[in-house]
Amino acid sequence: MRRFLAPSGPLSLLAALLAPLALSAVLLLFRGSLANTNVALLLVVVVVAVAALGHRLAGAVAAVSSAVWFDLFFTEPYERLAISKSDDLTTAALLLAVGLTVSQLAARARRFQVIAITDAGYLARVHHTAVLARNANSALTVVDHVRDELVDLLRLRGCRFEYGSLLGRPPSLQHDGSVRVGNRVWDVEALGLPEEGVELRLFGNGKYVGRFMMEPTPGAVPSRQALLVAVTLADHAGAALDSLSRPVKAA
Repeated sequence: MRRFLAPSGPLSLLAALLAPLALSAVLLLFRGSLANTNVALLLVVVVVAVAALGHRLAGAVAAVSSAVWFDLFFTEPYERLAISKSDDLTTAALLLAVGLTVSQLAARARRFQVIAITDAGYLARVHHTAVLARNANSALTVVDHVRDELVDLLRLRGCRFEYGSLLGRPPSLQHDGSVRVGNRVWDVEALGLPEEGVELRLFGNGKYVGRFMMEPTPGAVPSRQALLVAVTLADHAGAALDSLSRPVKAA
């Protein structure tokens, strides 16, 4: 979902440069009859549109571009980066300030939208896995499903399930979403997951039943929320495996 909502950087910057110029060229036809304050308001609309569809930098570039074209085309002396009237100077300054502020607000609103959609996607993963764990005829079906979910969720190169007690202490994903390498916490946000692989242990009714060995993709940096969702999915797989070892009670 993040990739779908992520704007195209070069295209956003190109739009930030050209959209204010295009609008200014149209408004130039009405320079004699249109007040400069109205011109500035229309240019702010362009800044808002660019910031909403692009990113923070694109919004800032659109604000600066709008202020420059406003100065060149609509303030005397024309076609020079100079302003002779104090009212026009105030309007140009406000155009730049409002444009920069609006671009920041639009970028923040879009970021909150991405977070909300992503969180909804995480919730859907957990819900679907919980339903499968409750209704599946085989615990291995749940394990296979969770393995596939982990690959997609954390953008892994590969993932395998290992049943039972195993030797070694590879880097491990903890229940609080942190990754530990030996006795220290690994900085996932800065470094991504450890390249040698990460262990995600499964427990059923408090008993260790196995682990997923996850092979990270170089350069992929999963979020803390994604790591916590991975732990929750593993809990469902662990509970399903634990049900295999429980004796069936006679009716």
